[in-house]
Amino acid sequence: MKINPFQAWRPAQELAEQVASVPYDVVTTSQAAALAAGNPHSFLHVVRAEIDLPKDTGAYDDAVYAKANENLQKMMADGTLIREEQPCIYLYSQQMGDHLQYGIVAGCNIEDYENGLIKIHENTRKVKEQDRTRYVDELNANTGPVFLTCKDSDLITKMMTQVAATEPIYTFTAPDSIIHTVWKIEETGDFTSAFIDVPAFYVADGHHRSASAAAVGRARREANPSHDGTEPYNWFLAVIFPETQLKVLPYNRVVLSIGDQTQNDFFQALENAFTVAPTTQTAPTKSGSICMYTDKKWFNLTPKEAIPSDPVGALDVSVLQERVLGPLFGIADPRESNDIDFVGGIHGTSELERRVDAGEAVVAFSLYPTTIEQLMDVADANLLMPPKSTWFEPKLRSGLLVNTLD
Repeated sequence: MKINPFQAWRPAQELAEQVASVPYDVVTTSQAAALAAGNPHSFLHVVRAEIDLPKDTGAYDDAVYAKANENLQKMMADGTLIREEQPCIYLYSQQMGDHLQYGIVAGCNIEDYENGLIKIHENTRKVKEQDRTRYVDELNANTGPVFLTCKDSDLITKMMTQVAATEPIYTFTAPDSIIHTVWKIEETGDFTSAFIDVPAFYVADGHHRSASAAAVGRARREANPSHDGTEPYNWFLAVIFPETQLKVLPYNRVVLSIGDQTQNDFFQALENAFTVAPTTQTAPTKSGSICMYTDKKWFNLTPKEAIPSDPVGALDVSVLQERVLGPLFGIADPRESNDIDFVGGIHGTSELERRVDAGEAVVAFSLYPTTIEQLMDVADANLLMPPKSTWFEPKLRSGLLVNTLD
């Protein structure tokens, strides 16, 4: 695989903690506004620029993109962000409790994405892809990195460990107690050489960001009669984590309505496909079973029919979709249904109980986490997972490193 050093824009030393923000897609507008309140340096003013506009401004209004660009240019002009003197790559670590993960921040090649060497496992939604494409194009920058993973490499792990023993350029603890640390790597040749032996990258999180970066690069390539492949628009910002560095949490579901059927009707239909047993467990201990919460009780669901052996059919999220959500609730496409919501594993099963007990949902499903191996198997087979199959934690902060396309 190809990686490329880039001439980053990054926070002034004393401002890193104030600038770094959660990704745009994990907070609502109101949540972003609350997080950025009183902090003019927060990168949420760029990635969720609607917080600086009248409350009735639509998320895709022209004014949002213009304000985002204005705010980014202001940060570059007033010294909030400074430009690196030379192209570099970076080591980025995140520590959440006992879990510590290291990844390499670099440019990844849009042709590798187009040619399937950077592999995907989810479809994108057209409106979101168009939004991110416009963001990249109008700001002329990748403002948030794509979260990639790859097969383990002993050499790359050893090199990362050596860099981690040196002095970082940033280290701070975010409000959510996650410790973020960044090291600058000026001599990049050993890393670019080491990644040549990595066979593929996999999009763990950031399908819309990678698709939009490739779309902008492709458009600029087609518009440039002198294109030679060395232009900055050929690369997009990513953090690449070897697979065993990562922690995957479940992506649970809550169903908001059971329609016209009674609770008894639902249980009878459920027992046609599953062995349903009361349990004190709130989360499965292994793949192949599902925990369900309703009416202040937990149940364990074990499929009566064999689980398919194909990479997608074998996923617990697929079993739930094909045997419960679709046939029993009429939720054919979870991305388009108003009867379902998704709860990241970071919120715990207590959030599932809270939603059902509060009447916000009628039933909740707690799943065993999809594994990195399963993600890679699906992507290697050129297949797609059901939406919201994986929840990676901790999340990458935006604004620590920005890649401009010139």
